[in-house]
Amino acid sequence: MPVFKEEKHLAAAVRGVLEQDYPGEMEVVLAVAPSPDRTEAVATELAAADPRIRLVTNPSGRTPTGLNAALAATRHDIVVRVDGHGELSPGYIQRAIVLLEQTGAANVGGFMDTRGQTALERAVASAMRSPFGMGVTPFRTGGQEGPADSVYLGVFRREVLARLGGFDEDFHRAQDWELNFRIRRNGGLVWFSPDLSVVYRPRSSLPDVAKQFYGTGGWRRHVMRRYPETATLRYLAPPGVVLLLMVGIGAGVVGVFGSAWLRLGWLAPLGYAGLLLAGGAMASRGERGGTRLLTPIAMGTMHISWGLGFLRGVR
Repeated sequence: MPVFKEEKHLAAAVRGVLEQDYPGEMEVVLAVAPSPDRTEAVATELAAADPRIRLVTNPSGRTPTGLNAALAATRHDIVVRVDGHGELSPGYIQRAIVLLEQTGAANVGGFMDTRGQTALERAVASAMRSPFGMGVTPFRTGGQEGPADSVYLGVFRREVLARLGGFDEDFHRAQDWELNFRIRRNGGLVWFSPDLSVVYRPRSSLPDVAKQFYGTGGWRRHVMRRYPETATLRYLAPPGVVLLLMVGIGAGVVGVFGSAWLRLGWLAPLGYAGLLLAGGAMASRGERGGTRLLTPIAMGTMHISWGLGFLRGVR
């Protein structure tokens, strides 16, 4: 478990592992990065209270270096990746090991069960679960059990991770997707099962959501630069939306002082706003009024931040 700024959720995430009804030995390794909150203190307290928990340092604070440091400190044949703000569902580990044996997969994983507590968090969760918010991908929107391009987190055969060199530390984000791509390219099977759900806690403010998705978009471009064959319309849609909005707004502004035809450019932002309202309404059905109002805003924040990050890229 790579851990950074997880004071609020770390204890619940670790408890979700330790309370698994698994009959064999289990160890929990936390790769702790320097954090501005009490994350390190919470991790130290947890390790002092249970001998199954061990800590390793992750001075860089980057997820893949933390994952590899934790992996190097483990000793079992099965490796379960867990997030510092995720909670494994009951029976997750046992079910995953059964699936590894039944399918012969190199990695099995499941559904990212995004749940918020505040109105904004629930709005972000609604957007992340929606095909209009994140596109159709089984581990976010659900789907049938079977082979998949990628899964959320993952339960791996250790020998596969060792053979492939672990997580690529060049990818500060999207390292899980990149690893699953290498598994599949080397003949391994990645298996999705909706029975393997993990509760994910979304960011609690719009600036944090924007920062998260800006970084994700930038690193997705890095993945596509390394592996051009992975480019799909789903990943190109957010930067396409950003460019369309820029052109439409620019044309509309110029049209105010000139050609009436250019004023048609305002149809781009107006049409997009209409799609956000419709998509947000569908995604937030059953939620309370505040969440329903915030869901289109959360969707737009995710799309535009992701698209800007993709256009900017990473150095």
